[in-house]
Amino acid sequence: MAAALRPVGLTHVQFVLLASTWWLATHGGQPTQRQLADHAGTDVMMTSQVVRALQTKGLITRKPDERDPRALRLGLTREGERVAQRALAAVESADEEYFRVVADAPRLIGALRAMAGRPQQD
Repeated sequence: MAAALRPVGLTHVQFVLLASTWWLATHGGQPTQRQLADHAGTDVMMTSQVVRALQTKGLITRKPDERDPRALRLGLTREGERVAQRALAAVESADEEYFRVVADAPRLIGALRAMAGRPQQD
């Protein structure tokens, strides 16, 4: 996955949080950092550090919540949306290539049986 994301300039964690921010923003408004961490299943402190890095790259915006001054609302910049779309396409392509062998199920089952030391069944 790292190789697929390298041309986009993201680490895997940055991709997960950028894509999650994009998804949450398009399905209910700007999430808080806490909502992002909960959605992505990541540690809140680590999420905060990665979000700051994404903000420094000009991909994410962070603004105080109007109702809760302790919370920060996240959004994507236009560049963030562009990078998120490119990264999603790169990850989907890498996944397709990696799992292509599953499309040939009999060959996959044969390979798994061979690894397990079991004879082929017809």
